[in-house]
Amino acid sequence: MGTNNIDSAVPAEARDFSVKDRVVLVTGSGQGIGRELARQFAAAGAIAVVADLSLANSENVAKEIKDAGGRALALSVDVSKKESVDTMVTAIEKEFGRVDVLVNNASIFSALVKRPFDEIPANEWQKVMDVNVNGVFFCAAAVAAGMRNRGFGRIINISSASVHRGTKNYLHYVTSKSALIGMTNSLARELGPHGVTANCIRPGTVATEVAERAASLTAEIRQRNIDLQCIPRTIVPSDLVGITMFLATPAASFITGQTIACDGGYTHSF
Repeated sequence: MGTNNIDSAVPAEARDFSVKDRVVLVTGSGQGIGRELARQFAAAGAIAVVADLSLANSENVAKEIKDAGGRALALSVDVSKKESVDTMVTAIEKEFGRVDVLVNNASIFSALVKRPFDEIPANEWQKVMDVNVNGVFFCAAAVAAGMRNRGFGRIINISSASVHRGTKNYLHYVTSKSALIGMTNSLARELGPHGVTANCIRPGTVATEVAERAASLTAEIRQRNIDLQCIPRTIVPSDLVGITMFLATPAASFITGQTIACDGGYTHSF
């Protein structure tokens, strides 16, 4: 009988599901989804860069990670300002020499009040675009050169299921999260030849410790969302860990330009 050579033909990276020793930058990781992602990347052996507008929040999460035996660096960043983003990336590169994985999680949502689109104040619209769109662009641009030079990089953008369902009275938020899908597609085209992937995750309504405006997500609305899911339970931050971590690994090297729903099948209902 002949020898089975299937395994020997598979590149080693195709079986590498590890993020050990990777430098993983998670923006907006002082709380909520970002906090859980940073904690779990560190638990898996990565070096977590906890970056948040609030340095106190960043330091609290970094302490949690270190107390659990992980490695972390706490930084303050205002992703809406290019200079702040560049300073952050310079600090990371000075400390670790590189950024291997960028998770663009920082965004404005919980503080927004639902209202008809033509009642959204111009300054509020602009602030959402500055953080949710420009911030992703600034962060991706700041890490791109290093990733290209090293021939490895992962950019993971956090969008929203609201894009698919066209949630009303959140036009600025939905528009900003829609923009990330197009941005991801173009990043994938430009960076793919250099061994850098860009993907987008589209979570559903995630319950976190972050307080929301009372009029935004009532218990009734949350239950309605759950009822539309194939897996009818509350979505929690840890539900996003698996897909995010997988996309960060060498095993995901041939996956790029994709938007992947992680919403318990919510958008499958449409």
